[in-house]
Amino acid sequence: MMEGVAARVGLLGLLLACVTTAPTNKNRDWDIYSFHVNSTVTSRYATTIITSRVANRIDQSQEIEFHVKIPKNAFISQFKMTIDGQTYDGVVKQKEEAQQQYTQAVSRGQSAGIVSSVGRTLEEFKTSVTVAALSKVTFELTYEELLKRRLGKYELLIHARPMQPVADFKIDVYINERPGINFLDIKGGLSTKALANAITKTHASSEAWVHFYPSKEQQSQCDSCGEQGLNGDLVIVYDVYRNTSMGDLKESKGYFVHHFAPSDLPRIPKNVVFIIDRSGSMHGRKMEQTREALLKILVDLVEDDHFGLITFDYSVSTWKKELLPANQENLEAAKSFARHIHDRGATNINAAVLEGTAMLNRNPREGSASLLILLTDGDPTTGETNLEKIHKNVKEAIGKKFPLYCLGFGMDVNFEFLEKMALENSGVGRRIYEDSDAALQLQGFYEEVATPLLTDVQMVYVGGANLTQTNFSQYYNGSEIVVSGQITDNNIETFTAEVIAISKSNRVMYSETIPMEEPIEARPDSHIQRLWAYLTVKQLLDKGVQSSGKVKEKVKKEALDLCLKYGFVTPLTSMVVTKPQGEASQVAHKPKEGEKPTMSHHHHVVPTWASAVLAQVYDDQIYDADYSLTPSPDWAISPQLDVSPDWDISCDLKIVSPPLRFLLPAEGQALPLCYDIPVALSLRLLKDPNNELSINGQLGQSASTGYQKIVIHYKSDQHIELDTTVITFKDGQNATYFSWSLKINHTKQTVCL
Repeated sequence: MMEGVAARVGLLGLLLACVTTAPTNKNRDWDIYSFHVNSTVTSRYATTIITSRVANRIDQSQEIEFHVKIPKNAFISQFKMTIDGQTYDGVVKQKEEAQQQYTQAVSRGQSAGIVSSVGRTLEEFKTSVTVAALSKVTFELTYEELLKRRLGKYELLIHARPMQPVADFKIDVYINERPGINFLDIKGGLSTKALANAITKTHASSEAWVHFYPSKEQQSQCDSCGEQGLNGDLVIVYDVYRNTSMGDLKESKGYFVHHFAPSDLPRIPKNVVFIIDRSGSMHGRKMEQTREALLKILVDLVEDDHFGLITFDYSVSTWKKELLPANQENLEAAKSFARHIHDRGATNINAAVLEGTAMLNRNPREGSASLLILLTDGDPTTGETNLEKIHKNVKEAIGKKFPLYCLGFGMDVNFEFLEKMALENSGVGRRIYEDSDAALQLQGFYEEVATPLLTDVQMVYVGGANLTQTNFSQYYNGSEIVVSGQITDNNIETFTAEVIAISKSNRVMYSETIPMEEPIEARPDSHIQRLWAYLTVKQLLDKGVQSSGKVKEKVKKEALDLCLKYGFVTPLTSMVVTKPQGEASQVAHKPKEGEKPTMSHHHHVVPTWASAVLAQVYDDQIYDADYSLTPSPDWAISPQLDVSPDWDISCDLKIVSPPLRFLLPAEGQALPLCYDIPVALSLRLLKDPNNELSINGQLGQSASTGYQKIVIHYKSDQHIELDTTVITFKDGQNATYFSWSLKINHTKQTVCL
């Protein structure tokens, strides 16, 4: 039986070794003869339309693909294909209804999935359609987003990768901002080298135009461009004038939007506690980048700031028991402490956050702003591990007195848990990506909250209804508060907005009244109405994360109704992409942060090291076989390894004999662990510093269930994850997923490290 199990598992190594790449653009017999991107921004609300026109240039029908990437914060709102004068429109439906259609198509053996994968700043949309010989197809995708002000600027990101040089390639951006445009700049990979000469920009008072018209020759001449043409981002960066402290209040067709971002205010001294995860999973570059970022953040503290440092694994350690002023002596001592933070042990998030909360509660200062910043890369694995209980404990301890910001390091972190904990406590969740600039990401986030200008901000709108969020715990320099709503009184002649807040130790109030221009009932849909709908849906989705029971269902229904009315593709809805008769419809989803995309049927190249590692770890010899691998919740490890005091299991690859093997139980039978260790721990099973190779295991809820996940890391940006549902290969931000049920055919092969 054991030999059979080993053989079955050994097939996994060959599975990753024998896949091939998808056909490249050179093998395609179709041309993109026109690719246009048209983006219009008004009141910071951007509507972008991507139009691709493709010709089948051979005398037989063939499948033609449309493949684009859009910003993660955007909602797709329209998609259509035009073939031989016939237009096929995408239809937004409730997710469950669309999923049922998808499942039915799959059961008929049809390819029915549009992969919408989550990357760092972009999501992917792709579909395909069969086009008759010597015919053409036009694809048109529309997406919408409210640009968010960060560090004193807005950024409109447009990604272009048509996969071939295009004769008629154009990006046109039009910006209209009533307060006036303060500055305009162009960044991104598509503005480098010869491509910079293809950009023209015009800036006149409240309007700006950006045109990007590269020739076919120029399309291969940027940092990441090549034979397949453009590949990169065009980023339009701008800000508006702040003519009054009240900001920009605009009404149109029965809806209003208020952009509030005063800068002529004194900074408020802050009390900040940094809570740093030092558990074993932070080993290596994560820990190095965290130390690097923390050292630079400490330098940026101002002397009237007070701060504290907490590190945690299975226990919690404080640099000092109380907050200390950020003077030179304390900062030097804190930097020395930060340099000696090292990874070890498990993850006690509950105790760490409660200690940080207690530290802030023990050190109240009038005229200051308090905040907690948590950085972790894992789930709670020791102490209190019940997620709902942790949320309850933290919410009760903070009591709405200050915000909690949760930074999740890497893709393995339970981001939903962190996001909910942050949203419940007036903060936000932010993912820090495992890239070379992770330290800069951490610093960038800190800069966003480094300078509080107002606390306890309340926005009041006389005559307004169906308002978006109107209460904010803090307002930071370089950011912006946006409120939108409806004006339902047909007889109202003026509309009044008020802002009440605390600036340092003083209470401040701003007010503005604007006249109503025409009767509300005579007005059609406007961009401000869509801005209101977009912002309302975003905030309802956040509220849904925090809610439960009947409240959650009510919030979900409100958000769903708006999504269906305005045609937004969100986590609650999907777009059914209709096709000509005889072809299967496809479904476009909006994935949640960190969610694995729909399984792709395309093949991808996996590096040699991946197959070699798996072959060695599982079995020296690969046998002739044709198996269907099945997932199992039970993992076992053999042979027995020595356990160090902090439960960090390590060995050198060179001295493992026989080879370390992870075995799936045969016929569902559990195989016991070889030793007793605390459950729900992430353990380092193997480390080879010379080859930059390590293998980590995550235990289940009890010793009898064994390992729930095995992660094989190679160098800094490639790793393989094996869990009970899927096999994942990650290369930077790109991921390839393999199903356990995928059948494999291969011949005898031996692979060695």
